[in-house]
Amino acid sequence: MELADEPAVLAALADGDRAAAEALVDRTYRNVYALLCRLTRDPDLAADLTQETYRRAWAAIGSFDGRSRFATWLYRIATNTFLNHVRRPHAVVPLDEELGATLPDGRPRQDDEVIAAESQERLRRAVLSLPDDLRFTVAARYWADAPVAEIAKADGISETAVRKRLKHALRLLAARLQEVAS
Repeated sequence: MELADEPAVLAALADGDRAAAEALVDRTYRNVYALLCRLTRDPDLAADLTQETYRRAWAAIGSFDGRSRFATWLYRIATNTFLNHVRRPHAVVPLDEELGATLPDGRPRQDDEVIAAESQERLRRAVLSLPDDLRFTVAARYWADAPVAEIAKADGISETAVRKRLKHALRLLAARLQEVAS
């Protein structure tokens, strides 16, 4: 995902160069979409939020200061886009309509799949309940596979501080998941 001459591409993008925008999207889309898929657990919603992420990024491209890679900055925007979506009120869909008795291919739903989905949802909720700095660090590191060095640059902290945040966040997550399980 690393661009050979990222500052030049970003400068061209700020000047309205469509080819620069396409190059950045080509290099970052898959990872941004994957992050949002993990957060939403809904590929269609993730696609919509990915589009919104790029819309917001292009609108704010002038504020990108280059302290981190463009992709790391974009992950932050994607995370905030997701959080804004979660905070908005949504229509309630009855659970029996969303989780039918069969899988999309017609097979009966298996208990293991339900249990796995519930576990993933508990983890997702636990991560979303973390304080902002810890939540971003965990999402960037484990869901977007961002390197510790890039997270450190994005937050203006040392790599050691990022590792401490991760350790603290994992302790909090373990405690929260233990509370839910008991």
